[in-house]
Amino acid sequence: MASATTSVRKGRYTRPKLSEALNEVCTSVGLDPRGARLLRFVNNGVFLLHEHPVVVRIVLAPSFSYRAVNVVEAARWLAASGMPTVRLLPGVEQPLRVGEHLATLWEAVGGSGPAPGGGDLGMLLRQVHRLPIPHALPDWQPMSDVRRRLRDAEELDPADHDFLERRCDEIERRLAELSFPLPRSVVHGDAHLGNLIAGSDGPVLCDLDSLAVGPPEWDLTPMAVGYLRLGHPPEAYARLAETYGFDITGWSGFAVLRALRELKITVSVLPILRSNPRIRGEFRRRLHSMRQGDLHARWVPYR
Repeated sequence: MASATTSVRKGRYTRPKLSEALNEVCTSVGLDPRGARLLRFVNNGVFLLHEHPVVVRIVLAPSFSYRAVNVVEAARWLAASGMPTVRLLPGVEQPLRVGEHLATLWEAVGGSGPAPGGGDLGMLLRQVHRLPIPHALPDWQPMSDVRRRLRDAEELDPADHDFLERRCDEIERRLAELSFPLPRSVVHGDAHLGNLIAGSDGPVLCDLDSLAVGPPEWDLTPMAVGYLRLGHPPEAYARLAETYGFDITGWSGFAVLRALRELKITVSVLPILRSNPRIRGEFRRRLHSMRQGDLHARWVPYR
């Protein structure tokens, strides 16, 4: 198993350097990177290869290299459980280290089924939450990830850093006071429609980095925050709640989970704030609304 440590330096992955990393990773396993399409440049650099049905995910932040190890174990366990999730590319030792780069390689999902909706996500989450809890999965520790982002921040005003640290402390205290109504289970950790892929045999769950054992209420929170904060259609969340059988927005603890989710999706870009300048304006907008306590300000997804 590859080590979870990495020597990736802050600010390393500009878009050109990310493409260079892709070339090195692909060359090491005999894949052709020409024409690859960059799908995401936030937590990981995610490419869909043009010449092969393969997705390549390159770790961007040094302190998140451990997640490349965790996601490999999670993917193998979910596959053995028969869950409709993305599959690791066979025949490659994973995670794959090439020089300073750490990556995972996945089979691209084929097919052109209908776009997944909230009901599809609700059904898949019910399946995930009913799985037997394995010993190998880590416990849900959301604030650890947030604090790692702060440590990895490429450029952050000291006043903003202090504000976010205080925000972490406040939310951590409020989380400790919650009494969750649903039994602990395996949780996906980042459950929203963007992490569902339309496959020929039905929707497939992807982005398994945050799989853990924790409160299933957390998996219902992203879709609720999506329509409350990001302007996503409320019907999608309504279908999720109806299919799953629980409306997280009607629970007294939802305000805490909403604050946590908003904090997590805000600080997710801190390790690449200098490398990806197109996200800076949205980051500032989010910080401002958090400081003002404005729950109605609309955010847009990072690109």
